Amino acid sequence: MLTSLLQFISDPNNDYPGKSMDYLKLCAIAIVLAILIGVPLGIAVSRNPVVSFIAVNVSGLMRAIPVLVFIAISYPVLGLGFNPALVALIVLGIPPILLNTSTAIRGIDPAMIEAARGMGMTTWQIITRIQTPLVLPIIAAGVRTSAVQIVATATLASLTGAGGYGEYIYLGLRQFDTTQLLAGSLPVAALAIIIELSLGGLERLVTPAGLRIEAMTASARA
Repeated sequence: MLTSLLQFISDPNNDYPGKSMDYLKLCAIAIVLAILIGVPLGIAVSRNPVVSFIAVNVSGLMRAIPVLVFIAISYPVLGLGFNPALVALIVLGIPPILLNTSTAIRGIDPAMIEAARGMGMTTWQIITRIQTPLVLPIIAAGVRTSAVQIVATATLASLTGAGGYGEYIYLGLRQFDTTQLLAGSLPVAALAIIIELSLGGLERLVTPAGLRIEAMTASARA
């Protein structure tokens, strides 16, 4: 099995490097754009409780809609290829980031901000020394969830002709070819695990030491 898999990957006719680059490019652009859209939206809606409530619930509903629906909706406008798959993945990736960003900002105790102002801290100092360290770990958790979902779902991009590992998975299922199926599914699983572990490490890195100790203490008590 391993020998046939290596032969398949090394065969130039299968264009494995090209399919890998297509997949990585699609996932990377979708993740970056989901962050660039989700974080500002989360900050914007957090300023109003009603808007925040609506945005959070709409985001939850969007996560329940299959990606294939978004691909079908975008197809009449964008046609086949890279763009409809990208739009569908961005829509999939925004809700966790938006939800965590809004929740993180609204979770900051106003009394803490007032106390900082009473100590003579400027607005910029409050943002950089208090608000940012408190919200970054929660936003990072949302980015981690979003990125893993995008990587795991991007195989559906093959349905629009965007390429990637999904083509091997589709052909493997259609032709009962285990080699192609593994050639497509194994790198997707590996990439999802790498992103989960790396972004999990980043999440711990941006968490202030005091919060890490508090979380460890609460966990030990539980």
